[in-house]
Amino acid sequence: MYDMDHRLLSALRDCGTDPRVARAARALSWSGEHGALWIAAGLVGAAADRERRGAWLRGTALTAAAHLASMGVKRIVRRPRPAGRAGAEPLVRTAGRHSFPSSHATSAAAATVAYGALRPAGARLVPPLAAAMCVSRMVVGVHYPSDVAAGAALGALTARVGAAWMNGSRSDA
Repeated sequence: MYDMDHRLLSALRDCGTDPRVARAARALSWSGEHGALWIAAGLVGAAADRERRGAWLRGTALTAAAHLASMGVKRIVRRPRPAGRAGAEPLVRTAGRHSFPSSHATSAAAATVAYGALRPAGARLVPPLAAAMCVSRMVVGVHYPSDVAAGAALGALTARVGAAWMNGSRSDA
């Protein structure tokens, strides 16, 4: 597993040598910092979809909770970031030193599950953007593939566990 993690990271990090790919990966990484993109999307959904406002707000809360859970796991696991181990320096700065799990992947997967359940457009639009954000963390060289996979699993699980609460009252305004 360790060898595969390093080989995959190295291959994806090599994609960042293309300036266009590096620019897109940096933008995705920046927009996903602290779950910002996903929290903003949930708030926009709540403002735009009055019929499901309460569900959107609860989905946003689930996304934020998943992000916080990932930060808690990081404090326990304390896996160092790849930092130069993929043959190149990272393309972005990070908020912390720990890598496992990827908080970007956690919030992206939580948003995919939560928002995808609210509107068909969300089910079509969010997953590709979330997947791109997950890949971007390896392209910029700050996460191993196993960090991203664990983060995505944590985020999906958090949103799935909270789905009944999120959809509990559709008449909220």
